[in-house]
Amino acid sequence: MDSYFGRRYNHGTPFRRAVEERLIDPEHSIQLGIRGSVYSKDDLNASKELGLEMVTAVEIQQIGIPAIIQRIHERVKGVKAFVTFDIDFVDTAYAPGTGTPEVGGFTSVEALQAVRGLKGLDLIGFDVVEVLPAHDSNHVTAFLASTVAYEFISLIALRKKMNA
Repeated sequence: MDSYFGRRYNHGTPFRRAVEERLIDPEHSIQLGIRGSVYSKDDLNASKELGLEMVTAVEIQQIGIPAIIQRIHERVKGVKAFVTFDIDFVDTAYAPGTGTPEVGGFTSVEALQAVRGLKGLDLIGFDVVEVLPAHDSNHVTAFLASTVAYEFISLIALRKKMNA
């Protein structure tokens, strides 16, 4: 989005700012799992207008995790990659502790399958965002987020080991 709640810099605008500031290459970038009832068609088209490939949660659920992994590899192949993993990619049943909960997401198993499918990419870094401890009374979200981070660290370590 160009602005979110009247602000140009916040959690709803980082990719627009990153493209504008030439911090990411849209031709090799992909956004996955976008869903929710508050998005307009313009919101969904904004990513495409910036040159990003965008695949909604519904589209991923139709084609499956293995197919989206293949699309990621095709899009990112040959370039260094940074992955932002937004915990609200996962359904609130598996990750309730987020600031923007939306039903209709993925299971924790599917999320880990997607992350593990990034094996072979030249990952230079990652982050796990949108974990909100105040909404995570049983620490389910924090445990999943830490597992996702561990998987990313493992992918980076494996890549370094294979290139050594």
